[in-house]
Amino acid sequence: MLYWLIDFFDILRSDTIASLGLRSLLAVVSSFLIVIVMGKPVIAYLRNLKYGQAVRTDGPKTHLVKQGTPTMGGVLILAAIGISTLAWADLSNPYVWILMVVMVIFGAVGWADDWLKIKHKNPQGLIARKKYFWLSVGALIAGGSLYYIALQQDTATMHAMQDLLMPVFKNWVIPLSAMPFGLGFIILTYFTINGTSNAVNLTDGLDGLVALPVVLVSAGLGVFAYVSGHMEWAHYLSVPYIIYNGEVVVVCASIIGACLGFLWYNASPAEVFMGDVGALSLGGMLGTMAVMTRQELAFILMAGIFVAEALSVIGQVGSYKLRKKRILLMAPLHHHFEEKGLKETKVVIRFWIVCIILVVLGLMTLKLR
Repeated sequence: MLYWLIDFFDILRSDTIASLGLRSLLAVVSSFLIVIVMGKPVIAYLRNLKYGQAVRTDGPKTHLVKQGTPTMGGVLILAAIGISTLAWADLSNPYVWILMVVMVIFGAVGWADDWLKIKHKNPQGLIARKKYFWLSVGALIAGGSLYYIALQQDTATMHAMQDLLMPVFKNWVIPLSAMPFGLGFIILTYFTINGTSNAVNLTDGLDGLVALPVVLVSAGLGVFAYVSGHMEWAHYLSVPYIIYNGEVVVVCASIIGACLGFLWYNASPAEVFMGDVGALSLGGMLGTMAVMTRQELAFILMAGIFVAEALSVIGQVGSYKLRKKRILLMAPLHHHFEEKGLKETKVVIRFWIVCIILVVLGLMTLKLR
Protein backbone atom coordinates (compact mmCIF):
# COMPACT_ATOMS: atom_id res chain seq x y z
CA MET A 1 0.00 0.00 0.00
CA LEU A 2 2.81 2.41 0.90
CA TYR A 3 4.58 1.19 -2.24
CA TRP A 4 1.57 2.33 -4.30
CA LEU A 5 1.59 5.75 -2.60
CA ILE A 6 5.28 6.13 -3.34
CA ASP A 7 4.58 5.17 -6.94
CA PHE A 8 1.66 7.59 -7.20
CA PHE A 9 3.60 10.58 -5.93
CA ASP A 10 6.81 9.49 -7.71
CA ILE A 11 8.79 10.01 -4.51
CA LEU A 12 12.46 8.98 -4.63
CA ARG A 13 11.57 6.16 -6.98
CA SER A 14 14.65 4.29 -8.05
CA ASP A 15 17.34 4.43 -5.41
CA THR A 16 15.71 4.77 -2.00
CA ILE A 17 12.21 4.07 -0.74
CA ALA A 18 11.09 2.04 -3.75
CA SER A 19 14.19 -0.16 -3.79
CA LEU A 20 13.59 -3.81 -2.96
CA GLY A 21 16.39 -3.90 -0.41
CA LEU A 22 15.15 -0.95 1.60
CA ARG A 23 11.53 -2.08 1.48
CA SER A 24 12.61 -5.52 2.72
CA LEU A 25 14.54 -3.92 5.57
CA LEU A 26 11.51 -1.82 6.49
CA ALA A 27 9.37 -4.96 6.39
CA VAL A 28 11.71 -6.71 8.86
CA VAL A 29 11.74 -3.75 11.22
CA SER A 30 8.02 -3.05 11.07
CA SER A 31 6.92 -6.67 11.58
CA PHE A 32 9.40 -7.05 14.45
CA LEU A 33 8.17 -3.88 16.17
CA ILE A 34 4.52 -4.85 15.73
CA VAL A 35 5.11 -8.13 17.57
CA ILE A 36 7.28 -6.53 20.27
CA VAL A 37 4.80 -3.71 20.96
CA MET A 38 1.66 -5.85 20.79
CA GLY A 39 3.18 -8.93 22.44
CA LYS A 40 2.54 -8.07 26.09
CA PRO A 41 -1.09 -6.94 25.70
CA VAL A 42 -1.93 -9.87 23.42
CA ILE A 43 -0.39 -12.38 25.83
CA ALA A 44 -2.27 -10.78 28.73
CA TYR A 45 -5.49 -10.92 26.71
CA LEU A 46 -5.01 -14.60 25.89
CA ARG A 47 -4.23 -15.32 29.54
CA ASN A 48 -7.38 -13.51 30.71
CA LEU A 49 -9.45 -15.56 28.25
CA LYS A 50 -7.77 -18.69 29.66
CA TYR A 51 -6.53 -19.67 26.20
CA GLY A 52 -4.00 -22.01 27.77
CA GLN A 53 -2.07 -24.85 26.14
CA ALA A 54 -3.44 -28.35 26.74
CA VAL A 55 -0.33 -30.48 27.28
CA ARG A 56 -0.42 -34.06 25.95
CA THR A 57 -0.47 -36.58 28.80
CA ASP A 58 1.82 -39.00 26.93
CA GLY A 59 4.52 -36.38 26.42
CA PRO A 60 7.62 -35.67 28.51
CA LYS A 61 6.75 -35.19 32.18
CA THR A 62 8.87 -32.03 32.29
CA HIS A 63 6.30 -30.37 30.01
CA LEU A 64 3.48 -30.56 32.55
CA VAL A 65 4.62 -27.20 33.95
CA LYS A 66 3.70 -25.67 30.58
CA GLN A 67 0.02 -26.47 31.17
CA GLY A 68 -1.99 -23.27 30.87
CA THR A 69 0.67 -21.21 29.04
CA PRO A 70 -1.23 -19.00 26.56
CA THR A 71 -1.34 -20.41 23.05
CA MET A 72 -2.62 -19.10 19.71
CA GLY A 73 0.17 -16.51 19.77
CA GLY A 74 0.56 -17.22 16.08
CA VAL A 75 -2.21 -14.69 15.39
CA LEU A 76 0.30 -12.03 16.42
CA ILE A 77 2.83 -13.35 13.91
CA LEU A 78 0.29 -13.47 11.10
CA ALA A 79 -0.99 -9.98 11.85
CA ALA A 80 2.56 -8.59 11.73
CA ILE A 81 3.35 -10.43 8.48
CA GLY A 82 0.11 -9.27 6.87
CA ILE A 83 0.48 -5.62 7.88
CA SER A 84 4.14 -5.40 6.88
CA THR A 85 3.58 -7.16 3.57
CA LEU A 86 0.60 -4.99 2.65
CA ALA A 87 2.56 -1.90 3.63
CA TRP A 88 5.83 -2.53 1.80
CA ALA A 89 5.18 -5.03 -1.03
CA ASP A 90 4.05 -4.24 -4.56
CA LEU A 91 0.42 -5.38 -4.34
CA SER A 92 0.12 -5.72 -8.10
CA ASN A 93 2.35 -8.81 -7.84
CA PRO A 94 0.22 -12.00 -7.86
CA TYR A 95 2.79 -13.98 -5.85
CA VAL A 96 2.25 -11.65 -2.89
CA TRP A 97 -1.49 -12.35 -2.89
CA ILE A 98 -1.01 -16.11 -3.26
CA LEU A 99 1.18 -16.07 -0.15
CA MET A 100 -1.37 -13.99 1.74
CA VAL A 101 -4.17 -16.40 0.76
CA VAL A 102 -2.08 -19.38 1.90
CA MET A 103 -1.39 -17.61 5.18
CA VAL A 104 -5.08 -16.92 5.79
CA ILE A 105 -6.37 -20.39 4.83
CA PHE A 106 -3.73 -22.34 6.75
CA GLY A 107 -3.98 -19.90 9.65
CA ALA A 108 -7.76 -20.37 9.79
CA VAL A 109 -7.37 -24.16 9.92
CA GLY A 110 -4.78 -23.79 12.68
CA TRP A 111 -7.02 -21.37 14.58
CA ALA A 112 -9.92 -23.85 14.48
CA ASP A 113 -7.60 -26.61 15.67
CA ASP A 114 -6.30 -24.49 18.56
CA TRP A 115 -9.78 -23.32 19.50
CA LEU A 116 -11.12 -26.86 19.78
CA LYS A 117 -8.14 -27.89 21.90
CA ILE A 118 -8.82 -25.02 24.30
CA LYS A 119 -12.60 -25.44 24.33
CA HIS A 120 -12.51 -29.16 25.10
CA LYS A 121 -9.22 -29.16 27.05
CA ASN A 122 -8.05 -31.85 24.64
CA PRO A 123 -4.70 -31.74 22.77
CA GLN A 124 -6.21 -33.64 19.80
CA GLY A 125 -8.02 -30.61 18.34
CA LEU A 126 -9.65 -30.64 14.90
CA ILE A 127 -10.68 -33.99 13.42
CA ALA A 128 -7.82 -35.14 11.19
CA ARG A 129 -9.85 -35.60 8.01
CA LYS A 130 -11.36 -32.12 8.28
CA LYS A 131 -7.98 -30.60 9.02
CA TYR A 132 -6.27 -32.23 6.04
CA PHE A 133 -9.22 -31.50 3.76
CA TRP A 134 -8.96 -27.76 4.29
CA LEU A 135 -5.17 -27.80 4.18
CA SER A 136 -5.47 -29.65 0.87
CA VAL A 137 -7.88 -26.99 -0.41
CA GLY A 138 -5.33 -24.28 0.42
CA ALA A 139 -2.46 -26.17 -1.23
CA LEU A 140 -4.48 -26.86 -4.38
CA ILE A 141 -5.57 -23.22 -4.64
CA ALA A 142 -1.93 -22.16 -4.45
CA GLY A 143 -0.82 -24.81 -6.95
CA GLY A 144 -3.62 -24.02 -9.39
CA SER A 145 -2.94 -20.29 -9.16
CA LEU A 146 0.78 -20.71 -9.81
CA TYR A 147 0.04 -23.00 -12.76
CA TYR A 148 -2.43 -20.49 -14.22
CA ILE A 149 0.10 -17.65 -13.90
CA ALA A 150 2.74 -19.77 -15.63
CA LEU A 151 0.37 -20.42 -18.56
CA GLN A 152 0.10 -16.67 -19.17
CA GLN A 153 3.83 -16.39 -19.88
CA ASP A 154 5.84 -17.10 -23.01
CA THR A 155 6.93 -20.68 -23.58
CA ALA A 156 10.43 -20.36 -22.10
CA THR A 157 9.18 -18.60 -18.97
CA MET A 158 6.32 -21.08 -18.58
CA HIS A 159 8.82 -23.96 -18.53
CA ALA A 160 11.03 -22.07 -16.08
CA MET A 161 8.07 -21.55 -13.71
CA GLN A 162 7.12 -25.24 -13.67
CA ASP A 163 10.13 -27.47 -14.26
CA LEU A 164 11.91 -28.95 -11.25
CA LEU A 165 15.52 -27.78 -10.84
CA MET A 166 18.26 -30.12 -9.70
CA PRO A 167 20.64 -28.58 -7.14
CA VAL A 168 24.32 -28.50 -8.21
CA PHE A 169 23.61 -29.77 -11.76
CA LYS A 170 23.49 -26.77 -14.09
CA ASN A 171 21.46 -28.04 -17.04
CA TRP A 172 19.52 -30.89 -15.47
CA VAL A 173 15.81 -30.33 -14.86
CA ILE A 174 12.77 -32.56 -14.57
CA PRO A 175 10.30 -31.27 -17.20
CA LEU A 176 7.09 -31.12 -15.18
CA SER A 177 5.71 -28.67 -17.75
CA ALA A 178 5.55 -31.55 -20.26
CA MET A 179 2.84 -33.27 -18.24
CA PRO A 180 -0.75 -32.42 -19.29
CA PHE A 181 -2.87 -29.99 -17.29
CA GLY A 182 0.05 -29.14 -15.02
CA LEU A 183 -0.46 -32.45 -13.23
CA GLY A 184 3.16 -32.96 -12.21
CA PHE A 185 3.62 -29.36 -11.10
CA ILE A 186 0.38 -29.24 -9.09
CA ILE A 187 1.06 -32.59 -7.39
CA LEU A 188 4.58 -31.47 -6.43
CA THR A 189 3.22 -28.15 -5.18
CA TYR A 190 0.51 -29.88 -3.16
CA PHE A 191 2.94 -32.16 -1.34
CA THR A 192 5.54 -29.42 -0.84
CA ILE A 193 3.07 -27.00 0.77
CA ASN A 194 1.09 -29.54 2.77
CA GLY A 195 4.17 -31.49 3.80
CA THR A 196 6.01 -28.40 5.00
CA SER A 197 2.99 -27.12 6.88
CA ASN A 198 2.58 -30.35 8.82
CA ALA A 199 6.33 -30.75 9.35
CA VAL A 200 6.63 -27.28 10.92
CA ASN A 201 3.60 -28.03 13.07
CA LEU A 202 5.17 -31.27 14.33
CA THR A 203 8.39 -29.42 15.15
CA ASP A 204 6.56 -26.88 17.30
CA GLY A 205 6.98 -28.72 20.60
CA LEU A 206 9.71 -26.91 22.53
CA ASP A 207 10.17 -23.29 23.58
CA GLY A 208 11.67 -21.36 20.67
CA LEU A 209 12.33 -24.45 18.58
CA VAL A 210 10.34 -23.37 15.50
CA ALA A 211 10.77 -19.59 15.44
CA LEU A 212 14.47 -19.35 14.64
CA PRO A 213 14.55 -22.15 12.02
CA VAL A 214 11.65 -20.40 10.27
CA VAL A 215 13.72 -17.20 10.30
CA LEU A 216 16.76 -19.00 8.88
CA VAL A 217 14.87 -20.89 6.17
CA SER A 218 12.95 -17.73 5.23
CA ALA A 219 16.25 -15.90 4.85
CA GLY A 220 17.56 -18.69 2.60
CA LEU A 221 14.42 -18.62 0.48
CA GLY A 222 14.68 -14.83 0.36
CA VAL A 223 18.12 -15.17 -1.23
CA PHE A 224 16.76 -17.61 -3.81
CA ALA A 225 13.81 -15.29 -4.49
CA TYR A 226 16.08 -12.27 -4.94
CA VAL A 227 18.43 -14.12 -7.29
CA SER A 228 15.65 -15.61 -9.44
CA GLY A 229 13.81 -12.27 -9.52
CA HIS A 230 16.86 -10.36 -10.73
CA MET A 231 17.67 -10.97 -14.40
CA GLU A 232 21.44 -10.49 -14.18
CA TRP A 233 21.90 -12.56 -11.03
CA ALA A 234 19.65 -15.30 -12.37
CA HIS A 235 21.71 -15.52 -15.54
CA TYR A 236 25.01 -15.45 -13.64
CA LEU A 237 23.98 -18.23 -11.23
CA SER A 238 22.14 -20.29 -13.87
CA VAL A 239 18.69 -20.22 -12.27
CA PRO A 240 15.45 -19.41 -14.10
CA TYR A 241 14.48 -15.76 -14.12
CA ILE A 242 10.97 -15.33 -12.68
CA ILE A 243 9.98 -11.69 -12.54
CA TYR A 244 7.40 -12.12 -9.75
CA ASN A 245 9.95 -13.47 -7.27
CA GLY A 246 11.38 -10.08 -6.40
CA GLU A 247 8.45 -9.19 -4.16
CA VAL A 248 8.64 -12.58 -2.43
CA VAL A 249 11.73 -11.13 -0.72
CA VAL A 250 9.50 -8.60 1.07
CA VAL A 251 7.25 -11.38 2.36
CA CYS A 252 10.31 -13.33 3.54
CA ALA A 253 11.49 -10.20 5.34
CA SER A 254 8.10 -9.79 7.04
CA ILE A 255 8.26 -13.40 8.24
CA ILE A 256 11.78 -12.90 9.57
CA GLY A 257 10.86 -9.81 11.57
CA ALA A 258 7.65 -11.30 12.94
CA CYS A 259 9.30 -14.56 14.04
CA LEU A 260 12.24 -12.76 15.66
CA GLY A 261 9.75 -10.63 17.58
CA PHE A 262 7.82 -13.72 18.60
CA LEU A 263 11.00 -15.44 19.75
CA TRP A 264 11.41 -12.56 22.22
CA TYR A 265 8.40 -13.97 24.09
CA ASN A 266 8.65 -17.62 23.04
CA ALA A 267 12.24 -18.27 24.20
CA SER A 268 12.53 -20.56 27.21
CA PRO A 269 10.63 -20.27 29.47
CA ALA A 270 7.96 -19.38 26.92
CA GLU A 271 5.39 -16.74 27.80
CA VAL A 272 3.26 -17.78 24.82
CA PHE A 273 3.09 -20.56 22.22
CA MET A 274 2.36 -19.92 18.56
CA GLY A 275 -0.07 -22.85 18.31
CA ASP A 276 -1.27 -24.45 15.11
CA VAL A 277 -2.48 -21.08 13.84
CA GLY A 278 1.13 -19.99 13.58
CA ALA A 279 2.92 -23.25 12.75
CA LEU A 280 0.56 -24.42 9.98
CA SER A 281 0.48 -21.05 8.24
CA LEU A 282 4.23 -20.44 8.47
CA GLY A 283 4.92 -23.92 7.11
CA GLY A 284 2.44 -23.39 4.29
CA MET A 285 4.08 -20.11 3.33
CA LEU A 286 7.58 -21.60 3.37
CA GLY A 287 6.46 -24.46 1.13
CA THR A 288 4.78 -22.03 -1.27
CA MET A 289 7.89 -19.87 -1.51
CA ALA A 290 10.01 -22.95 -2.20
CA VAL A 291 7.75 -23.68 -5.19
CA MET A 292 7.79 -20.07 -6.36
CA THR A 293 11.58 -20.00 -6.41
CA ARG A 294 11.70 -23.49 -8.04
CA GLN A 295 14.04 -24.68 -5.29
CA GLU A 296 12.01 -27.51 -3.80
CA LEU A 297 14.99 -29.88 -3.55
CA ALA A 298 17.35 -27.30 -2.06
CA PHE A 299 14.52 -26.41 0.30
CA ILE A 300 14.39 -30.01 1.57
CA LEU A 301 18.03 -29.58 2.60
CA MET A 302 17.55 -26.17 4.22
CA ALA A 303 14.41 -27.32 6.04
CA GLY A 304 16.14 -30.52 7.14
CA ILE A 305 15.10 -29.99 10.77
CA PHE A 306 11.43 -29.98 9.79
CA VAL A 307 11.93 -32.94 7.47
CA ALA A 308 13.65 -34.97 10.19
CA GLU A 309 10.85 -34.22 12.66
CA ALA A 310 8.18 -35.34 10.20
CA LEU A 311 10.09 -38.50 9.23
CA SER A 312 10.58 -39.37 12.90
CA VAL A 313 6.80 -39.40 13.41
CA ILE A 314 6.18 -41.37 10.21
CA GLY A 315 8.86 -43.88 11.15
CA GLN A 316 7.63 -44.22 14.73
CA VAL A 317 4.01 -44.78 13.73
CA GLY A 318 4.89 -47.11 10.85
CA SER A 319 7.25 -49.19 12.96
CA TYR A 320 4.72 -49.58 15.75
CA LYS A 321 1.93 -50.58 13.40
CA LEU A 322 4.06 -53.08 11.48
CA ARG A 323 6.37 -54.43 14.19
CA LYS A 324 4.75 -53.33 17.47
CA LYS A 325 8.11 -51.72 18.26
CA ARG A 326 9.15 -48.08 18.50
CA ILE A 327 12.31 -46.82 16.82
CA LEU A 328 12.53 -43.76 19.12
CA LEU A 329 11.95 -43.28 22.82
CA MET A 330 9.32 -40.71 21.86
CA ALA A 331 8.29 -38.88 18.71
CA PRO A 332 8.71 -36.25 17.31
CA LEU A 333 12.49 -36.31 17.31
CA HIS A 334 12.99 -33.47 19.80
CA HIS A 335 11.13 -35.47 22.46
CA HIS A 336 13.42 -38.45 21.82
CA PHE A 337 16.44 -36.37 22.82
CA GLU A 338 14.59 -35.07 25.88
CA GLU A 339 13.85 -38.64 26.95
CA LYS A 340 17.56 -39.41 26.57
CA GLY A 341 18.23 -36.82 29.27
CA LEU A 342 19.07 -33.64 27.35
CA LYS A 343 17.63 -30.41 28.70
CA GLU A 344 15.05 -28.66 26.55
CA THR A 345 17.24 -25.60 25.97
CA LYS A 346 20.18 -27.76 24.84
CA VAL A 347 17.98 -29.63 22.35
CA VAL A 348 16.66 -26.34 20.97
CA ILE A 349 20.07 -24.71 20.57
CA ARG A 350 21.55 -27.80 18.92
CA PHE A 351 18.64 -27.92 16.47
CA TRP A 352 19.27 -24.23 15.72
CA ILE A 353 22.94 -24.95 15.01
CA VAL A 354 22.06 -27.80 12.65
CA CYS A 355 19.55 -25.56 10.87
CA ILE A 356 22.17 -22.85 10.33
CA ILE A 357 24.50 -25.40 8.75
CA LEU A 358 21.76 -26.81 6.51
CA VAL A 359 20.65 -23.37 5.27
CA VAL A 360 24.26 -22.47 4.43
CA LEU A 361 24.66 -25.76 2.55
CA GLY A 362 21.41 -25.08 0.69
CA LEU A 363 22.63 -21.65 -0.39
CA MET A 364 25.94 -23.11 -1.52
CA THR A 365 24.10 -25.07 -4.19
CA LEU A 366 23.61 -21.76 -5.99
CA LYS A 367 27.31 -21.30 -6.60
CA LEU A 368 27.90 -24.97 -7.35
CA ARG A 369 25.55 -24.93 -10.33
